[in-house]
Amino acid sequence: MNLLFRVIVSTILLATPVLADVPPFPSTFRTQTVHVGNVDIHLRIGGKGPAVVLLHGYGETGDMWAPLAAKLEMDHLVIVPDLRGMGLSSHPEGGFDKASQARDLATILNGLHIDRFALVTHDIGNMVGFALATQQPARVTRFALLDAPVPGIGPWDEILKNPLLWHFRLGGPDMERLVAGRERIYLDRFWNEFSADPKRFDEASRKHYAALYALPGAMHSGFAQFAAFDQDAIDNRAWAATGAKLEMPILAVGGEKSFGPGMAAVMRTAATQVSEGVIADAGHWLLEEQPDATVKMIDAFLSSSE
Repeated sequence: MNLLFRVIVSTILLATPVLADVPPFPSTFRTQTVHVGNVDIHLRIGGKGPAVVLLHGYGETGDMWAPLAAKLEMDHLVIVPDLRGMGLSSHPEGGFDKASQARDLATILNGLHIDRFALVTHDIGNMVGFALATQQPARVTRFALLDAPVPGIGPWDEILKNPLLWHFRLGGPDMERLVAGRERIYLDRFWNEFSADPKRFDEASRKHYAALYALPGAMHSGFAQFAAFDQDAIDNRAWAATGAKLEMPILAVGGEKSFGPGMAAVMRTAATQVSEGVIADAGHWLLEEQPDATVKMIDAFLSSSE
């Protein structure tokens, strides 16, 4: 990432996101760009109190967390990155296995002098958060995972057979050429098919995220996130083979029309303290489809630790 772009990114105000189309973060949040290894990670930081890290998934960026961040900043220090290769973070050629991305975050948290923190994650963010929790379990106070499986954990091989998940195996230069200039068409498929009601993923949000995924290198990075699943499964199965379990309190949340209670079933194979949460009348996009119910559930889970 060149110097000019670093300066631009580091001075963007969160009250006016890239296209000013999605709900903004509170004006009390600041942005910061942190260089870690070969990647620049874009952060949003606000609030005061026990730290909580919010990790987004595919088809979105850290912008998705604005409604939850606005609630949590009242009594938490909230850290919201764009993951490696996504959003306003830089787009390296590699490093998309989730263990490497977890090390990105650990380095950032060390630099911020944050020793212990809660995790709230969605989609691919679940996978990065899981890797971080297995690497540094003593640092993670609580862990809420929203509506996506974790490679190699629970019935992963059966999950891969679901025809809706054909995109897990899509990628490569030809696929990148096919979607170049057509990012919105490709992403609409996810927003539509994984929603209980596609209208709840509104047009402004679609334009916003489509523009971010049209940035140079963004679709390559997105495909690389999925291509790394095989390595992620190897890493997670190696961890599980040691007999280890996550011991921090975990809330496994599924959309009623998506993973539902299956999220808790998956996590009970890898953790000892798992609570189940189901968001009624929601598909995969919980914060777009049912923001109030999702924020209430996550806030209650985090507050119960204090």
